[in-house]
Amino acid sequence: MCHLFLCRKLEDLSVDEFMLSGFDSDEEDACEDEESTQQKGNMKKPAPQKTSDKKQGKASEHKDHLSALKSKDPEFYEFLQENDQKLLNFDDSDSLEDEDEEERMYHRLPSQLEVSHLKEPTAKLIRDITQAFKAAVATTKGDSEELCRYTISDSAVFNSLVLFCIKDMHAALNKMLKLKAPEQGQKKLILPSSSPRWQKNQIDIKMYVAGVVQLLSSLTQATVIAAVLRHANQMVPYYLCLPKQCRHLLKSLIKHWSTGEETVRVLAFLALSKICRHKQEIYLNSVLKQMYIAYVKNCKFTSPNTLPMINFMQRTLAEMYSLDTQVSYQHAFIYIRQLAIHLRNAINLKKKVTYQSVYNWQYVHCLYLWCRVLSTIYPSEVLEPLIYPLCQVIIGCIKLVPISRYYPLRLHCVRAITLLSANTKTYVPALPFLLEILQREDFNKKPGRMSIKPINFAVILKLSKTNLQEKAYKDGLVEQLYDLILEYFHTQACSIGFPELALPTIVQLKAFLKECKVANYCKQMRQLLEKIQENCIYITGRRQKAAFGVADVTAVAAWEKQVAEEGTPLTKYYSQWKKLREKEIQLEISGKERMEDLNLPEIKRKKAEEKKANKEFKGLFESDSDDDDDDLFKSKGKASC
Repeated sequence: MCHLFLCRKLEDLSVDEFMLSGFDSDEEDACEDEESTQQKGNMKKPAPQKTSDKKQGKASEHKDHLSALKSKDPEFYEFLQENDQKLLNFDDSDSLEDEDEEERMYHRLPSQLEVSHLKEPTAKLIRDITQAFKAAVATTKGDSEELCRYTISDSAVFNSLVLFCIKDMHAALNKMLKLKAPEQGQKKLILPSSSPRWQKNQIDIKMYVAGVVQLLSSLTQATVIAAVLRHANQMVPYYLCLPKQCRHLLKSLIKHWSTGEETVRVLAFLALSKICRHKQEIYLNSVLKQMYIAYVKNCKFTSPNTLPMINFMQRTLAEMYSLDTQVSYQHAFIYIRQLAIHLRNAINLKKKVTYQSVYNWQYVHCLYLWCRVLSTIYPSEVLEPLIYPLCQVIIGCIKLVPISRYYPLRLHCVRAITLLSANTKTYVPALPFLLEILQREDFNKKPGRMSIKPINFAVILKLSKTNLQEKAYKDGLVEQLYDLILEYFHTQACSIGFPELALPTIVQLKAFLKECKVANYCKQMRQLLEKIQENCIYITGRRQKAAFGVADVTAVAAWEKQVAEEGTPLTKYYSQWKKLREKEIQLEISGKERMEDLNLPEIKRKKAEEKKANKEFKGLFESDSDDDDDDLFKSKGKASC
């Protein structure tokens, strides 16, 4: 007997008819066997009488089965009398037309059996939906050779089916398996494998969850991917019971975490975290490795658009490492050692290729990552020994090529050290690398070029020779030095040794103010000097009232904690400055966008200056290339290149 699906093509069905249609797999296979048999050329057509006899034989056989059922299982037979009288009132004399119509009605699910309203979905219904979902996924892959029970050619049917599964399939599976709803506040997941019905329905569930992963890999629209990821997050307990499908899901999640849109990245991370929290011993080690590789791969280039995504990956990856410090130590040790080996090769060989393996965005972002990991997990006796070698690698990176063209990279390294020092309560001498810039750079020298746009130090590692001649370079450099010196002193503002720590900086700032003749630069540094001196006076006054010695570590720690709770002049100023600074950055970003939209007039030079102009532009293009980097190591110790 053929199904409704075979009687009417799928494109002729409405969405409601498709969703309410049921299919019997056993009868479909029999129908397909009959059709394939009839297609053979050497087979003769059976006589109509034989077909009728065959159907009558089936009817008699059906009656015999019912009679045997009545004697063997009277309770079930009584249940059939109450709930399915048609099955018992089977008539041998039913015509072919009546039987076909009954078959059509039997395979058309009534509206009250739709999954979203079912009290207890049947295994047959779940199997039908799973087969239909498999066919829908096959259309996204363009795999026409894959054998599917159904064929979906209508986009409306596809959309309705996928939406139906995303909304209702998780609840339907839970009801079918009779899984108890988790209690409020319960963190432990209820695994579907604990259900007695799991083994019977495992194949269909496995097919469905595999289809969800395949669907994720083929989608391109961010909103649709986000919806499917939410559904995958719901289905995590099912994936945990199916290791192969879970590994495929993890691979897809890591891809979306590292390359997707903002919402997609967040949802992918939530699913990754959920899986690793409940199966740490199985998946955490491999997931951390793959996430680190994806992080390095996707931070090769940095721009204002990609920087927020890179920062998101840093923070979330640090959170993943915090799940197990023992596993994290193994990864951190290996990768920090790898960074140290690259640095050692660059120091020893002193070639362009070797130092470029250090002076690139991937290396710098890895330094940032491990500083954030150690900061997030602190305090940890397991990871604390890695603080010192990581600081040594960062300092070695600063000293590798100490020239003005790589001041942006130096500032990135100091910012990473400041982050690590502030969160691990570890003193790292980063100020000398900032004060060295103040001492070396000639801020009184007039710029050779005027620039329209300011230099964004957050997204560059290296300055060109043209940049060094611009006014925007010195303006941005003074601003960066102000920010970093203030941030570093903010981390040490409550230390009992703050006056001694600040003394070299105070001396250097006074010397700078004495030599510098640029009013804007002097104004910023004078303000910074005043705040540092004000904090020194405050700490000195508090120390004079203390009744303990510096050797008493416990008393010193308690004193510093009390000072931090009360606040110091520098910490209060820093809080206000931070808010204003964030607003300024937003205004700068919006200003740059407006500036890009302006059609500025082009300045044309006179013919007499044409030769000179050509010479100038020739030098400009040369400085933008990397050909002059071969002599960088020869320039060590010089003030500028």
